[in-house]
Amino acid sequence: MSYKKLLFITLIIVLVGSVFAFDLTQYLTLEQLKQQQQALNQLFAERPLFLFGLYFLIYVISAALSIPGATVLTIGAGAIFGLGWGLLLASFASSVGALLAFLSARWLLHDWVQKKFGNRLKAINAGIERDGAFYLLSLRLVPLFPFFVINLVMGLTKIKAWTYYWVSQVGMLLATAVYVNAGTQLAEITSLGDVLSFDLLSALVLLGLVPILAKFILSFLKRRRAYGSYTKPKSFDNNLVVIGAGSAGLVSAYIAAAVKAKVTLIEKHKMGGDCLNTGCVPSKALLHVAKSIRQTRDAERLGVKSTIETIDFAKIMDSVQDVIARIAPHDSVERYTELGVDVECGDATIVSPWEVQVQNGEEQKTITTRSIVIATGARPMVPDFPGLSEVDYLTSDNLWQLRELPRRLLVLGGGPIGCELAQAFQLLGSQVTVVEMGPRLLSNDDTDAAALVQKQLRDDGLELRLNHKAIEFTERDGERVLLAEHEDETVALPFDRVLIALGRQANLEGFGLQELGIEAGKTLKLNELLQTNFPNIYACGDVAGPYQFTHVASHQAWYAAVNALFDPYKNFRVDYSVIPWVTYTTPEVANVGLTEQTAAERGVDYEVTEYDISDLDRAIADQQAYGRIKVLTVPGKDKILGVNIVSAQAGELLAEYVLAMKQGIGLNKILGTIHSYPTMAEANKYVAGNWKRANAPEKLLGWVQKFHRWRRG
Repeated sequence: MSYKKLLFITLIIVLVGSVFAFDLTQYLTLEQLKQQQQALNQLFAERPLFLFGLYFLIYVISAALSIPGATVLTIGAGAIFGLGWGLLLASFASSVGALLAFLSARWLLHDWVQKKFGNRLKAINAGIERDGAFYLLSLRLVPLFPFFVINLVMGLTKIKAWTYYWVSQVGMLLATAVYVNAGTQLAEITSLGDVLSFDLLSALVLLGLVPILAKFILSFLKRRRAYGSYTKPKSFDNNLVVIGAGSAGLVSAYIAAAVKAKVTLIEKHKMGGDCLNTGCVPSKALLHVAKSIRQTRDAERLGVKSTIETIDFAKIMDSVQDVIARIAPHDSVERYTELGVDVECGDATIVSPWEVQVQNGEEQKTITTRSIVIATGARPMVPDFPGLSEVDYLTSDNLWQLRELPRRLLVLGGGPIGCELAQAFQLLGSQVTVVEMGPRLLSNDDTDAAALVQKQLRDDGLELRLNHKAIEFTERDGERVLLAEHEDETVALPFDRVLIALGRQANLEGFGLQELGIEAGKTLKLNELLQTNFPNIYACGDVAGPYQFTHVASHQAWYAAVNALFDPYKNFRVDYSVIPWVTYTTPEVANVGLTEQTAAERGVDYEVTEYDISDLDRAIADQQAYGRIKVLTVPGKDKILGVNIVSAQAGELLAEYVLAMKQGIGLNKILGTIHSYPTMAEANKYVAGNWKRANAPEKLLGWVQKFHRWRRG
């Protein structure tokens, strides 16, 4: 804590202590007010401005320091200045004093509280940001809650100071008026309890509920306004219509059918979506082939004579399609029809909040439904670089139609997709160059994790062009070239084929979303229930954000489907508290929770414990002794905040930590769990052991040492 804050705290303690030491609160009692009323009225008649200023100053200081007596001061305003001037003075003095107390708490403690308890306060901060004015107004209207507590507690939240002031000014006005009015009849008051009768207090409590009720009324009116002139059908063909048969859509339809709802799933292209046809499945099948090549080449130094004479790239791509074909029945029309889902093939357009039109060739039909789930996914993001359209570029969508291995492959983008595919094609025989605008690959991972991957990629023969900004695609001397900017110079990078791997963008067009007025930015704008601005229209998966992972799409799908089917009787806020993700390079990079990078950005205190995979017996035996496990914990405690693993099978090792974080299990319990020997999973136990040694109770161990010395005699 800075010396300025310590000085400020000291000043507050001195001021408050002085008030009680000199018993100044005796002047802020009802009896004293009655005794001094005549003298004060006389002073007001002689020097009104002086008494105005003095009263205002005393009230502001009392409220700011949370000194008892605000009630008497408010009554005194009516007794001395009358209803009009008294209300004006007391209202502004109390609000200014409350603001000073609020600002003091914010300056002294806000940053520390948010840093220490930021994750726990995330939901509260979101609620305050969204509805803070409503809640504060309710608290201010009801004089049951001590105002000084409200001042201090609200100062620790993220509510804006101006919002706090004007809501306090408005919210305290009615109760202030009651007390000021009572002051005009001071002679009839025998105790403070006379001011607030049970009936009046009950009325104020009911009044305090008005802002909350107003919130629900406004929400209701907003819903009515959203639906506008659309006519809601009296009955529906379906309980739910799901648009898109990728991971999110399939799970949504599956859940609806499982709870016996009438559900229709609409897909215009291929069942299974990107994950099955152009994403997770084909990429992992290709990576498997690439790893097989690596293992064959590595076998030479292990004493196994092996050579790779040729690589039949067309056959490899056929094998990738075979994998897709083997998995496809899991997502097929036939399987989902058997589960009770009506599957429609065609283009879906939402024509009203309760109607979806399906166009299949010349055939068109309109389906009515109580709720809709939008699961239209995303597509590769392709910026409009000059000359790009002339070079027959590749994306993760059309890559799988390749039949010839590119001799020189340029990969634009150093994220997970770019790194995975770049490494695979390098092992298959292409000379791969990765062009990344930033200073390193895998920008969402910790720097040391990215460095381990970069080293392996370079060892594999890839050329990494970091800090290179793509400018233009062109031809020079009969070959394709990317012109990139690097350190204020233009660099020419020749290639045969280019893969654009710059992320993905949500599919928002062509479904009637804009025409209907569904709000969107880069993804659809949703609340915590995954609702759009039309409460019966939900979304999940890549089109919903904020994470573009297949497992998150499935996770969201449960919430979207259940909420769509059972709201308003029962609903659930989507939970993003424990989200794992894996980059399937060699070595793999696996994460859950906070990375060091995100912890630093959010100002979260943490302790780091690491374990070097090169010490692990199984990793040594498998010739995979490369990488490390990093665990972030609460300082001095075994509670896990985040895990980052760089190693072979990192995605598999991560599962234990995902379970631990979800169920609130700390490193002590992982350390106390038996892990089979020799396995890669033992690394999880060893990192827990490293944490235990670093947090050993040294004082207790010192006494234990003395105990053993005593027993030896």
